[in-house]
Amino acid sequence: MKYNITSYSTALFSTWINVEELNLLIDAGDGLSAGLLQKSRKIKNVFITHPDRDHLNGLPQFVQLNARDGFPRIHYPKDSGSFPAMSSFLKKFDPHVTSSSWVGIEDSSRVEIKNNILVEALRNKHIKAPQGVHKSFGYKVYEVKHKLKTEFQSKSSSEIKDIVNIHGREFITEKIETNILSFSGDTPVDDYSKWDGSEILIHESTFLKNEGDSQVESKGNKHSRIDEVLQMVKEINIGTLILNHFSSRYSKEEIDSAVLKLIKEYKIQIPVFLVYPGEIKRDILRTTPINGTMNSD
Repeated sequence: MKYNITSYSTALFSTWINVEELNLLIDAGDGLSAGLLQKSRKIKNVFITHPDRDHLNGLPQFVQLNARDGFPRIHYPKDSGSFPAMSSFLKKFDPHVTSSSWVGIEDSSRVEIKNNILVEALRNKHIKAPQGVHKSFGYKVYEVKHKLKTEFQSKSSSEIKDIVNIHGREFITEKIETNILSFSGDTPVDDYSKWDGSEILIHESTFLKNEGDSQVESKGNKHSRIDEVLQMVKEINIGTLILNHFSSRYSKEEIDSAVLKLIKEYKIQIPVFLVYPGEIKRDILRTTPINGTMNSD
C-alpha cells in the first residue's frame, strides 16, 4: 500500500508528519492545522517525539479544532513535564477539549491505533537522560497479520474449525509483524539495526556537514548529519527513505547537491524523497524521488 504522507519539517521551527490512511500524526509543530485543514479531522492518534517547541507548538490549535469524544489521543514521552502542563492549560482555556486524552508512554511501549496496526516507541539520543527516564523517542509502525501455520495448511475447513474449537485460533496461526513505517525523531545516528527492515524510513538530516549542534540548538540536543544517515541506509535493508528536518541555513540547491553526491557515493538504490525547509510536502510517495527511482507498491 502506498500511503498518503504529508509533512512539514524545518529544524528549529516546526515538524509534523501525517499518514492519512492510518489516522496518524507524528509530531505537531506550528502550521499543522493550517497545513492539513479538514484532513486534520481524520487524525485519531498523535505521537510526539520530544518536548522541543518546534515539535509540539501546533497542539493547542489542533486539539481545539478536533477534540471529540475520546479523541485525539496524544502520546508522549512520559517523563516530559511539558505535556501534562499543556493538557492542564488547554482544558482550562478551552473546556470542550476535556474529551481528548494525553498518555505518557515508555521506551518499547506499544499502542494499537487501528485493528492490527501498532506503534512502538523507541528511546533515542536526542535528549540526554538517565536510563529509565523517557524524554525523547522515535517510532515504528507495524502491521500485524496472523498466518496459518505450515502444518495446518493441508487441513480442510471443517478440520481447522474442530482444532480451533479445542485449542483456540492462536494454536494454528503464527503472528507476522511488518514494519511498514519508521520515524527517527530528532536524534544522532546510533544503532543501525533499529531501522533495519523498515518499508519506509523517515529520518532527520539536520546537517549537511560537520557543524556543532550548539550553533543550532542552545540546549545541546543531538542531531544527524546527512552523510551518517546515508552511510547507515547503505548498510541496512529498507524500502524507501524520506529525509526531513534540514536546517533552514541550507538552500534546496545545496541540499540536492549534497544528497545526490552521497547517493552516488554510497550506491543507494532505493527511492529517496526530501522534505525541504519551509515547504509542505504533500503525498510524498507520489512525487518524484530525488534520485529518480520510482517507488512501487
